[in-house]
Amino acid sequence: MAHYYIVLAEDHREFRRLLRQEIELGEDLKIIGEAEDGKELLELLEEVKPDLVILDISMPGLGGMEAAQLIKKKHPNVKILFLTMHKKKAYVQQARLLGAAGYVLKEEMDQSLLPAICQIRAGKTYISPIVDNCPPGHLE
Repeated sequence: MAHYYIVLAEDHREFRRLLRQEIELGEDLKIIGEAEDGKELLELLEEVKPDLVILDISMPGLGGMEAAQLIKKKHPNVKILFLTMHKKKAYVQQARLLGAAGYVLKEEMDQSLLPAICQIRAGKTYISPIVDNCPPGHLE
């Protein structure tokens, strides 16, 4: 199977290291770049062509939602997976409006990240079970 190329955008270096370890469990997944904020991510995307960007919402400077909007305009074929601590319904709705292919909570990264990447790679969307199983209005 061909490699699936991924860029990470997360402002916490240690969490990026853990994220890299988790992703590298998938043998055909290849991380081709990392960014600490949205501005650095957009600059990186001028140099590399990933299939997927795994993006935190809360980053200094240009945040994840703003970066996603710009990515979709400039690089419409790049899929976006939000990996975040935010459970608020408004964040999930905004991610969907921006055309994100996935939304995973950091607290369930160990169980959900690789399945999310597989679903997105197959052309489907993925929303964390914690978020997806929660009745409307009950997300905090």
